[in-house]
Amino acid sequence: MASEEESAVKEPLDLIRLSLDERIYVKLRSDRELRGKLHAYDQHLNMILGDVEEIVTTVEIDDETYEEIVRTTRRTMPFLFVRGDGVILVSRH
Repeated sequence: MASEEESAVKEPLDLIRLSLDERIYVKLRSDRELRGKLHAYDQHLNMILGDVEEIVTTVEIDDETYEEIVRTTRRTMPFLFVRGDGVILVSRH
């Protein structure tokens, strides 16, 4: 069992550390979302995720009816390197 000091949150990145080897949700720029297992990260929020599902949402306007058309595309990848400058939010899944 982890000691109280090991599991204490003293800095924002400690929350990420507590999610190592757990499934997380990552929201990225350009309406991209990721769900996967966090294997590694650094202080820039560069991350290596495993068993990843990527969800990309696009919104288009129909030229005739001017209605919004929302499309969602999903794909899975065994491993993915995520560059930290595109990360908006990280949460346990």
